[in-house]
Amino acid sequence: MTPICDSDRTLLRDLARQVADIAGLSIQAERRSWWMQHNSLKTRRPMILVFPEGSWQELLTERDLTCEGQRARQIEWQLRSRIYYHEHLQDDTVIEPIWVVNKVIRNTGWGLEAKHIASPDARGAWLFDPVINTPADMKALHFPEIFHDEVATQTALAEAQDLFGDILGVEVKGIAHISYHLMSLYTGWRGLEQVMMDMVLNPGWLHDAMAFLTEGHKDILQQYRDLNLLSLNNDQTYHSSGGNGYTGELPAPGFDPNRVRPEDMWASAEAQELAGVSPAMHAEFILQYEKELLAPFGLTGYGCCEDLGRKLQDVLTLPHIRRISIAPFADVEMCAAQIGARAIFSWKPNPAFLVGTFDEARIRNDIRNAIEVTQRHGCVMEMVLKDTHTCEYRPERFDRWLAIAREERQAVWGGDA
Repeated sequence: MTPICDSDRTLLRDLARQVADIAGLSIQAERRSWWMQHNSLKTRRPMILVFPEGSWQELLTERDLTCEGQRARQIEWQLRSRIYYHEHLQDDTVIEPIWVVNKVIRNTGWGLEAKHIASPDARGAWLFDPVINTPADMKALHFPEIFHDEVATQTALAEAQDLFGDILGVEVKGIAHISYHLMSLYTGWRGLEQVMMDMVLNPGWLHDAMAFLTEGHKDILQQYRDLNLLSLNNDQTYHSSGGNGYTGELPAPGFDPNRVRPEDMWASAEAQELAGVSPAMHAEFILQYEKELLAPFGLTGYGCCEDLGRKLQDVLTLPHIRRISIAPFADVEMCAAQIGARAIFSWKPNPAFLVGTFDEARIRNDIRNAIEVTQRHGCVMEMVLKDTHTCEYRPERFDRWLAIAREERQAVWGGDA
């Protein structure tokens, strides 16, 4: 590992001090408290999160980075992105005085690599190029083997402690974000159109594939346990398709801080690829398998960008379900009526409103309607603006969207938005 030069080190430590100062502000404790209540379904005050995702390259560009070394620039970006949240993205993100070192964990893979036909456009969509075309091709699959590179982990930890140990709390984390994407994995090998056809023409083959992947993921989880690689995620850890894990409900009774168990953690699942199938097919071909995988965990979440409106009664039967994603094009009224206060209504506002004509009235009406509908049905609601692949190089649109969201929340709750 190439050492960080003195000038880069000085800059990174200065940025870390700025992060520490921001993390020490009283607003961070207030937000943390609100999240604890929210994730435990104890308040109906809507929470707001923004994940710029694809737009980050338009908000915090390479020109904004000043470190010389490439690794130093990666660290610099992480620090500057936290500062950017504080200065611009005034959502409910908690800036913690922590630097996380992730354990270096490797695996052997499943035996097949997905192939794609690339788009001619730099940020365009690719096409599936199936590598599983007959049941015999499934024989190339095997369960992944997990390995922890302890030497690499300790090297990264020592560097972080030397760089930030007197400024930020340096923490080592193993596997803290657990999310199951069986259909994403399998359609990558088989192809989306082919899987859709298999539901009708080759249902037994598809069930065999889902059963194999389910057992494989169970095996992976057991390896995590055997290697003691699981870490608590009842903190700022990203959860499901937008949210965080702050809660006093985890870890579960009998917790041993030296060995985290699945029941001490959040986990989630989704199957966007089946957005267009019936509730019956969704339940048969994916949900029954996801139930098996989510059962060991203390709290769970479900969904991403797919409209779950017609499938919510099935989703609500998932073990320990706590957070459900509501897509931008879902019927808010129909979803709110079904969910009520049974789980977090994780509403995803339409990211397309940040491109083209920035229509503030349209944005305000969209947010106001979602808040009013969810409040009427007693929902515990959060607004998670994500999948923002571009803001057309107008970063101020995020600031303005957040200002509108806070104003509409304040109109219902009063006080500080």
